[in-house]
Amino acid sequence: MTDLGKLSYFLGMEFSYMAAGIVMHQSKYAKEVLKRFSMETCNPVTSPVEVSLKLTKDEEGEAVDETIFKQMVGSLRYLCNSRPELSYGVGLISRFMCQPKKTHLLAAKRVLRYVQGTYDHGILFRTQKQKLELELEGYADSDYGGDLVERKSTSGYLFLLNKSPISWCSCKQKVVALSSCEAEYISACYAACQAIWLEELLAEMRMKTSSLELKLDNISAINLAKNPVSHGRSKHIEVRFHYLRELVSKEKLKLVYCRTDDQLADLFTKPLKPERFENLKKEIGVVSLKNMN
Repeated sequence: MTDLGKLSYFLGMEFSYMAAGIVMHQSKYAKEVLKRFSMETCNPVTSPVEVSLKLTKDEEGEAVDETIFKQMVGSLRYLCNSRPELSYGVGLISRFMCQPKKTHLLAAKRVLRYVQGTYDHGILFRTQKQKLELELEGYADSDYGGDLVERKSTSGYLFLLNKSPISWCSCKQKVVALSSCEAEYISACYAACQAIWLEELLAEMRMKTSSLELKLDNISAINLAKNPVSHGRSKHIEVRFHYLRELVSKEKLKLVYCRTDDQLADLFTKPLKPERFENLKKEIGVVSLKNMN
C-alpha cells in the first residue's frame, strides 16, 4: 500500500481543505464543460431555472442538434455530483433528450449560464468535534402535477449527515398522483427507501446514528402514513408505496412535520425565486471557494 497523502483530485472531483472543513467541488471540470459548449464568456444568471419556465414537447418548435443536446445534459449530470442545487434544472431538461427543440436548448444554456457564475461552488463537509452518534436527517418534498406532458409530479429528497449533504435526488414520479397529499406520500416513500439504505450502509461502517427522522411539510401525508383508517382515500395507491406506512408502524422511521419555509428539499421539486434559491443553497451546505478563503 502507498500513502498518497491528502486527497486532492479524483475523477474530476477536487477537494480543498479549509478551516471550516473540506470543500468538494468540480471547478476544473465546470470550466471544461463551459469551454466545450462555447459558454465560457456568457453572462451569468442567479438561478439555473426561470421561475415561470414551463417546458413542453413543443412539437412545432425549431429542432436542434440532438447529439449536442445529449452531450450537454450528460456533462451537467456529472456536475450534479458536487452541485445538488443543479439537480432539478438538469432533471427537467433530461426529460426532452428525444427530439429536443430550441426552447429546451435555451433551458439547458440557462443552467450553463448559472454554472458560469458559480463554477467554484461545492459542498462543504464541516469539521466538527468527534461525536458518539452521527446525526442523520432527511427531507422529502414534491410538487403536484408539475410536468405538463404527462401531468406527473416531481419528487425530491435530501439527506444530511452532521449538517452536510450526502444524498439527494430530484426525479419525476412514475405514476400520476390524484392529490398533493398522494404526491407527498409517494415522495416520502422514495426517501424512506433511501433512508433505510443509508442507515444500513453507516451500520456496515460501524458508524452509529441517532433516531432517523424524515421531515415533510404536508400533514395529510404524515397522517396517511400513521393512520391506516383513511383507506377510502388511499386504496388506489400502489401497494409498494405503503412500505412507508410499514416503516412508521415498526418505528424504524419517524415522520416529522416542518414548515414549508424550512423544507430544504423544496430546492429539488420546482423553480424558485433567486432569494429563496440562494437561502436554500446555503442551508444545504453549498459554498463558494472565494468566500471560504
